Amino acid sequence: MAPNGALVEVARFETADGLYDCCWSEANENVLVSASGDGSVKVWDVNAPPMANPLRSFEEHTHEVYAVHWNQVRRDVFLSASWDDTVKLWSLDQAPPSATKPNKPGSLRTFAEHAYCVYAAVWSPQHADVFATASGDCTLKIWDVRHPHSTLTIPAHEYEILTCDWNKYNDCVIATGGVDKTVKMWDVRNPSRPLATVRGHQYAVRRVKCSPHAENIVYTASYDMTIGMFDWKVAASGAATDPAVRRWGHHTEFAVGLDCSCLREGLLGSCGWDEMAYVWPASGEPMAGGPMGMGPGPGGGPPPPR
Repeated sequence: MAPNGALVEVARFETADGLYDCCWSEANENVLVSASGDGSVKVWDVNAPPMANPLRSFEEHTHEVYAVHWNQVRRDVFLSASWDDTVKLWSLDQAPPSATKPNKPGSLRTFAEHAYCVYAAVWSPQHADVFATASGDCTLKIWDVRHPHSTLTIPAHEYEILTCDWNKYNDCVIATGGVDKTVKMWDVRNPSRPLATVRGHQYAVRRVKCSPHAENIVYTASYDMTIGMFDWKVAASGAATDPAVRRWGHHTEFAVGLDCSCLREGLLGSCGWDEMAYVWPASGEPMAGGPMGMGPGPGGGPPPPR
């Protein structure tokens, strides 16, 4: 971001298919991974010359890869979630297949308990071996890589769950969002009922992010083209007060990407099917960064409902 607030492009990578997600390496500030519609997980280096990118291409998933997330505690592994119903664990330290070992898997492990597409896989920000997954089978699962199977399954929504995120202040609390237009907060120690149900969107919640600076705040991106800021503890109290703190309507198509800066309190970023990326302070209004990605394509139609 330039001093005047404008977004400045620092690197561009061409891909054969659309990208659904990306995340930065926690071990190298120049490296990131992407989740692709062709089923690949690719590794990029923004400082490497074009002919050197991608650094790696992992091609074990059999359908679209919808999400990637780097472990923020161990910092040496990351996850990918796919429409092939699986989640895979990866490390860049793992040697790739070779001429002598052509069938050697690139992944460290595959998690295959979901019955439908996995839309999110998110590491716990406090525990190095724990992560959560959200699936179209309407369940939220908690995993510990030290165990052979998931440690908890919550039937969290009646319809597909598209997103989840851990609370940054309470390691037992996690947020989910989905096709039923709601965000639900869960305590994994007592998963029989949600801590809170946050309503405020007219269509599916595509992304939920727990604030890194306030325990009670969650941000949302929705197919109703809006970004929301909600106080989930207000919703939990049962009071008649609207839990919505702020709403932004700067996107003109589905809002699908959302993140919060850990370094600058209240700084948000979003992207949508309108081919726009925005960065703005939660106390203000978004600033357009210009076309920053792929739109709906030549057909002009909307994305699938997932």
